[in-house]
Amino acid sequence: MDTQLSPVERLARTHPDLEIWWDSSPLVYKSWVQKMLNATAPRQRPEREAQFARLYNTDNPCASIFRGCTTNPPLSLQAVKSDPKFWNEWLDDLIRSRSDLCLPELTWLTYKEVVRRGAQLYLPLYEATQGRFGWLSGQLDPRLFTETEQMVHEAEELAALSPNVMIKVPASMQGIEVVQVLTSRGISTNTTVCFTLPQIMASANAAMKGCMIAQANKVDLSKWRAVITMMIGRLTEHPVLDVQAERRGIRLSWQDKHWFGLAVFKRAYRLLTEGGYASKMLACSMRHGPLVAGKVRFWDVQKLAGGDIVYTCPPYVLEPLFEIGDDLIFEREIEDGVPQDVLDKMGKIPYCIQAYDPNGLELEQFNEHPSTVGTVENFSKGFSSLESYISERMTLAQ
Repeated sequence: MDTQLSPVERLARTHPDLEIWWDSSPLVYKSWVQKMLNATAPRQRPEREAQFARLYNTDNPCASIFRGCTTNPPLSLQAVKSDPKFWNEWLDDLIRSRSDLCLPELTWLTYKEVVRRGAQLYLPLYEATQGRFGWLSGQLDPRLFTETEQMVHEAEELAALSPNVMIKVPASMQGIEVVQVLTSRGISTNTTVCFTLPQIMASANAAMKGCMIAQANKVDLSKWRAVITMMIGRLTEHPVLDVQAERRGIRLSWQDKHWFGLAVFKRAYRLLTEGGYASKMLACSMRHGPLVAGKVRFWDVQKLAGGDIVYTCPPYVLEPLFEIGDDLIFEREIEDGVPQDVLDKMGKIPYCIQAYDPNGLELEQFNEHPSTVGTVENFSKGFSSLESYISERMTLAQ
């Protein structure tokens, strides 16, 4: 093992088409790196600094390990708060110059500016790879997850900011239609708020239908991409899982729950690969653990290694990866099976059946899935918090 390589670099080597993305605004990367270096022992600091420089090379983005970036409303607010001097001045200028705009309009303009600035940092990578890499995912206002026309309108605004902006569309009933519409117009998509195989397959099919429409209309798809985000932890940690299991006299361990999430992802990967779908699976919301034979593992990452997939890694994923370090072994495991006893337990729990069976949910049920409800609420709070921040600046400007 080459001890000079970071765990992220070793993971990336398990498949030639495996991609690792930064899951936060690019605007906060430098401050996160500095925080990590400050916590690193002096003798380890030079090597760690070199590893971080390879993850995201600010001087030469094309040489970076990170091949893209995902963001959401809470992460965008974090970007604003990470540089208050710049953003407060920017907001104050906007408020003074656009006194005709109301709070929601000012918030939307601010959010778009955060997305635009982040996309510009990845644009050199996008241009150097002819659109294969260098995408930044900008999320639609999560409060509109049932409003088809408004989501399409917002998506077009975000896509116009930079050629490398990919639109994060919720896997709601209406969002699936939006994926098809955007694809038909050559706009790249990242399906989010997605937890179950029925949602994944609906999104994959919508993208395929959109491609057919685009091709019939001679829309250029040469730089179009689609990824489907499965939020593993947000599926396995929902309290409904424990409630339904206990009701049936089933005791689920931490390992059982994580095998459940991995089982859904692995099955989705197999179906999309075998079916020749245009969309690529993206692993998100991963949790470190468990402790095996006295060593900490990171199953949510390790058990998916070796696939033609995307991992999007926020600080809370990268930090334990670096902390565990060389103890983590990455091998091709994505096609390995799931323990039969876990599958047997899953087959008795409705929440698991809905997620693992391709026909476990009808399209009309997507919006009411417990994880969908909870995640939309969380993301909506993030957007509302950004609104509140701007409202405070408006008050100070009066």
